[in-house]
Amino acid sequence: MKHLYTPLYEWEQPPADIFFGHGEFLSGTFTRDHSHSWGQLQLIRGGIMEVKVGDKRYLSPSQFAIWVPPHISHTSYMRRSVSYCSMNIAVSKATVMPSHPCLFEVSALISAIVDELKVQKLTVPETDEEKRLAAVMFDQVIAAKQHSGFLPTSGDPLIRPIIDALEEDPTNERSLATWAKELHTSERTLARHCVSELGMNFTEWRSRIKFVHSLSLLRKGKSVKEVALSLGYNQSSPFITMFKKHANCTPEQYRKQNALFD
Repeated sequence: MKHLYTPLYEWEQPPADIFFGHGEFLSGTFTRDHSHSWGQLQLIRGGIMEVKVGDKRYLSPSQFAIWVPPHISHTSYMRRSVSYCSMNIAVSKATVMPSHPCLFEVSALISAIVDELKVQKLTVPETDEEKRLAAVMFDQVIAAKQHSGFLPTSGDPLIRPIIDALEEDPTNERSLATWAKELHTSERTLARHCVSELGMNFTEWRSRIKFVHSLSLLRKGKSVKEVALSLGYNQSSPFITMFKKHANCTPEQYRKQNALFD
């Protein structure tokens, strides 16, 4: 079931250089195409968020935040129920941020500040302490590593069939050599296209889509071992290593942390 969310703001102009928004969204929540007169950094806890800007898709699990500059039209879609926080940045302050949409890595400190913002239900910083908290988070975001996308896509005729197949079935274990044979090209050529089109090699891209798929399986109550085996791992430990790389927690910790969003 899909749920339409219409962003409502009581301000026509930013009430501060930095202010925040919070929400709890059900699986399938989406927004229609819209824009803001301020930049917006969108952070989630508990699932996957997808933002589309034109024909580009930005897919982000919890360890990344999606940046949308001021006046950029976009739509949002929550693949799973999530706890949401937006860091809204006025144009005058956003000049040091990228002029294009991108992803930022969410550090442990940024995550801790977001938790504190939620506890305080802080939207517009007013006290000196609140303003300092917002300033620290802004400094952390500026220093964070940027990425063009977590799970990039491509319309390249050699890459598109692979993306479509793995999005349909993330457990697909066909090797790059097998794909090259099916697409009537060489493995070297296909590997080169993966890097040039996706910004990463085939193994890394497939690992990331397995990670995205594993979030859903864990939330359905499957054990870590069951998930690992269903994703093609012979044992749990390589899956746990991959999961910790992307989520900064173990699969079991993720399940416990996000049980309330099921």
